[in-house]
Amino acid sequence: MIHEVDDALRSLLRGGALEGNDVDIVLDAPTKDWAARRNAPTVDMYLYDIREDLRRRQRGLINEYGDDGRVTARHLPPRYVKMSYLITAWTQRPEDEHRLLSSLLVTLLGYEALPPEVLTGSLAALGMPAPMTVALPPPEDRAFADVWTALGGELKPSLDVVVSVPVEAGRRYPAAAPPEEGMRLRVDGDGARAHRRPHPVPPSEPAGPGRDG
Repeated sequence: MIHEVDDALRSLLRGGALEGNDVDIVLDAPTKDWAARRNAPTVDMYLYDIREDLRRRQRGLINEYGDDGRVTARHLPPRYVKMSYLITAWTQRPEDEHRLLSSLLVTLLGYEALPPEVLTGSLAALGMPAPMTVALPPPEDRAFADVWTALGGELKPSLDVVVSVPVEAGRRYPAAAPPEEGMRLRVDGDGARAHRRPHPVPPSEPAGPGRDG
């Protein structure tokens, strides 16, 4: 799933800000050593944080239906996971980096979610949106300066891109067979219990005239 988000962001940038440009897109940690080895215009999409998006967590079970319209199984709803990317531009001059970063920002701001045409694999199969935010203030428990400090690099202009992607929980529960005809359903404190309804007993025939007891 993570690599599918990487590929989706790459496709989005290749079709927008970087269309027709000979700029590399990498996923490396932008450390001092990495920056010293870089020798070509580069956009770095560094994935620095992965955590569940608790605001999108759903409760309960989702029904699955068969061709006859009956419930065949139930499964847990997908869980959303936030993937945070630190996107930076690397060239020989700060002016060129700012122009490149500006193009990236304009491209990403045009989308509130990853477009369906760039989704592949499990993300495409789920058919659910993957919301995306760009350049929002960081949460209180995380600052960009702390990220750069952890990387051992110098603070640099960057875009914070957060994608919330659905992930299949993987737990599925087969549904119980519907009650058979001729059964009745009784609900008590222990749940539903099915009991077979006895066939009615025909009443005794009254003794007719001329019949002995």
